Amino acid sequence: MESAIRVRGLRKTYDGAVAVDGVDLDVAPGEIFALLGPNGAGKTTTVEILEGYRKRDSGEVSVLGVDPAVANGGRGTGVLQEAQRWRNRVGIVLQGTGEFDELTVGEVVRHFARFYPGPDDPVSVIERVGLKDKAKARTHTLSGGQKRRLDVALGIIGRPEVLFLDEPTTGFDPEARREFWQLIRDLQTGGTTIVLTTHYLEEAEALADRVGVIARGRLIAVDPPATLGHRESAQATVSWRTAEGVLKSTRTATPTQVVNELAGEYGGEVPALTVARPTLEDVYLEMIGDVA
Repeated sequence: MESAIRVRGLRKTYDGAVAVDGVDLDVAPGEIFALLGPNGAGKTTTVEILEGYRKRDSGEVSVLGVDPAVANGGRGTGVLQEAQRWRNRVGIVLQGTGEFDELTVGEVVRHFARFYPGPDDPVSVIERVGLKDKAKARTHTLSGGQKRRLDVALGIIGRPEVLFLDEPTTGFDPEARREFWQLIRDLQTGGTTIVLTTHYLEEAEALADRVGVIARGRLIAVDPPATLGHRESAQATVSWRTAEGVLKSTRTATPTQVVNELAGEYGGEVPALTVARPTLEDVYLEMIGDVA
């Protein structure tokens, strides 16, 4: 199947400093792809180029079969019309959309809905992002997390085919974050392709079909969260409590064998037994540490 997003040899420099250094990437239609990386790694620059907000120095970029550069500086009636059609198919949730202090939540969402030829129902969108009880509230009265939900509502009101989410759950409490995760899964079920940047590693693991790790401008790994950095085959840590009450642990490539041996030694249940492989965070930190 043709990629929803295709990038080849993407490069961007600022005053001679390399920000993005030859990135190649494909994102499949309907995929949730999480881009991870420390501040200054090139993550934001890469996404802004895909969104059409920033010009690249070199390389090829296609989002829904269109070069995003046409939406950023194109000239001529035909080019502008193509850019507008492309914009109508792409949703973007920035780290901050803007302030609409004297407007209510409902007024803002209805206003943005008018920008699209086939928008979603504003009432439905407001409910889906968890702002039903705030539909008549002026936006300056919203909490930080509620404003973030409004940002998300504005990003999805146009029924985007591709949705870019930049740190979407910043300011969310744990319950709200998990409600938002379900919204993202629902969007994917409806066919939306989603590119997500987040500092919450558990968010990437819960949502993403694949994650990409970018460091010093280079995409150093792209894999499903469960297999990134060979997590699935990495040594496991088996921990237990001895009869004397001392916690012990061992790292092993054969955790099942160790557990069976412990079960035989203890004649059944092993006190405080845990078996853990490296977390996504463990693997991620090791990867960016190796590149730094």
